[in-house]
Amino acid sequence: MGLAALFLLPTAPAMAQNWNAEFADTGQGIRVGDAEAPLQIVSYSSYTCPHCAQFERQSEAELRYFFVHEGFAALEVRHMIRNPVDLAAALLTECGDTDRFFDNHKAIMASQQDWLTTAQGLTHAQIQRWNAGTVPARMRAIASDLGFYDIMEGRGYSRTEMDRCLSDQPKAEAISALSSANLDEYPIQGTPSFVVNGELLEGVHSWEGLRAVLQAIRTGASAPQE
Repeated sequence: MGLAALFLLPTAPAMAQNWNAEFADTGQGIRVGDAEAPLQIVSYSSYTCPHCAQFERQSEAELRYFFVHEGFAALEVRHMIRNPVDLAAALLTECGDTDRFFDNHKAIMASQQDWLTTAQGLTHAQIQRWNAGTVPARMRAIASDLGFYDIMEGRGYSRTEMDRCLSDQPKAEAISALSSANLDEYPIQGTPSFVVNGELLEGVHSWEGLRAVLQAIRTGASAPQE
């Protein structure tokens, strides 16, 4: 069975609008694109995963401004929380209106190499602050030590806004719970991982791999039927 048959795709819709401007909180993640697009892509991502940052860099131009823009695909990002740094980053990327998420997500991922390098030079006392005390205090310590405040100030956030989001313990607990639920739903082996139209793509953890799948589906969907 070919990929197009597996995902039962209709013909791609004609572009009627810029779907990169359509955002929604799905209850499991944040989606950009047409909720009725033939391809529904879910990306499971960790902010401390170098391969996830690489995926963001490599995929944006074609995935967002070709597949999503023209209404052929929608992209949903779901957090995989592996450590306290992931949680602090997730709280900040989801700070404010839903339509700000993807640019926040991009800003944290684009600077990942810098703040991971900073993390390697932190003192033992600083690391201890990440694992002791209240959740809000731990999240604020991480944001301060890794320069997240500076990154998000560049996105137009005030210190007060960021502290409010970092101190939102119910939100932190909800993000962590969703991450655990994601592992129960699919046997995810690493990040990034991708689900397309409800099917986990086993062994696909890069833009190169996902792109090959999407192109194969698209080619099959647009091929004349015999």
